[in-house]
Amino acid sequence: MIGFIVAGLIIGALARLFTPGKQKLGLLWTLLLGLAGSVIGGVIANILGTGGIFELNVLGFVVAVIASVMLVGTAEGLAARSKR
Repeated sequence: MIGFIVAGLIIGALARLFTPGKQKLGLLWTLLLGLAGSVIGGVIANILGTGGIFELNVLGFVVAVIASVMLVGTAEGLAARSKR
């Protein structure tokens, strides 16, 4: 469980690094979006037959980072829209 949280934080941080512009997300949102991306990456890797949902593998990690980048972009877009 702790490993899953640490992986989510790393994936969320990588997603913020790869997302252009300045993000105004806090550490908690980074963690939550990274965890969500980790689950999405694990599910897609499981569907493709490369490993389990909570198993660390290269394809799952790459998909998790890509999913987290999309989630961070969506969260930033929703936050910007609500401030208008």
